[in-house]
Amino acid sequence: MKLAPLDPSLRSLLTSASPATLALYREDGLAITSPVWFRLEGDWFEIVVAASDRKLDHLRGDPRCSLLVFEAVRPFRGVQVTGEATIVPDDGAKTRLAIASAYLGPEGGRAYADLSRRPPGFVIRLPVAGAKAWDLSDKLP
Repeated sequence: MKLAPLDPSLRSLLTSASPATLALYREDGLAITSPVWFRLEGDWFEIVVAASDRKLDHLRGDPRCSLLVFEAVRPFRGVQVTGEATIVPDDGAKTRLAIASAYLGPEGGRAYADLSRRPPGFVIRLPVAGAKAWDLSDKLP
């Protein structure tokens, strides 16, 4: 199923602290996968990475990537977003704060996003238009 507009049945999956992975390509063409935190913001799936994160180097060399969001409990829904990433600065670490707060709670999010720990990083964006979803509820006993 396509996600434009966002299917309301997926909202809880995409607005909770769901597990996710980002697949991208190294310079030698080998695909690699990394666990990430994400958020859905408007027409974008967003992931924040530190300025020193190797994911940035890989994406600058080859912007193709795939974000996989899933749940490990019934009804085993998932969303895969494939496309070319856009990379923008995370001004003031605002996106880092929002995403970390979703995964760690407000206090943990503030501590994680504290600029005294590290400088603002970058936001990796993938368009919602590149997303496909599944839901196994009709296939389960």
